[in-house]
Amino acid sequence: MATATLVLSRTWGGFDRRTWQIVVDGQGTGTIDQRQTVELAIQPGHHTLRLRSSRRFVSPERSFDARDGDGIRFTCHAPRIWPMMLASLAKPDLWITLRRA
Repeated sequence: MATATLVLSRTWGGFDRRTWQIVVDGQGTGTIDQRQTVELAIQPGHHTLRLRSSRRFVSPERSFDARDGDGIRFTCHAPRIWPMMLASLAKPDLWITLRRA
């Protein structure tokens, strides 16, 4: 069976010390803690990735394509400055920054 690897690193604790849920293609596939790196096996193809801190706070949804044997890397972190924390109260997908590495 062909697989690719999704590598997700949480680089900074910030204002949110809770464990975050990893959501791939709308399904919870694991969790990530502060300063942790998680590797998940995924099938080749088109996917979406989102992180969830609680029912309210989420990351923007990111799309990516994976080929057999690929290592797809993303980094994430909580707000680093208090104005972003306040802005996320109005726009919850500002709470978690999620970027392709």
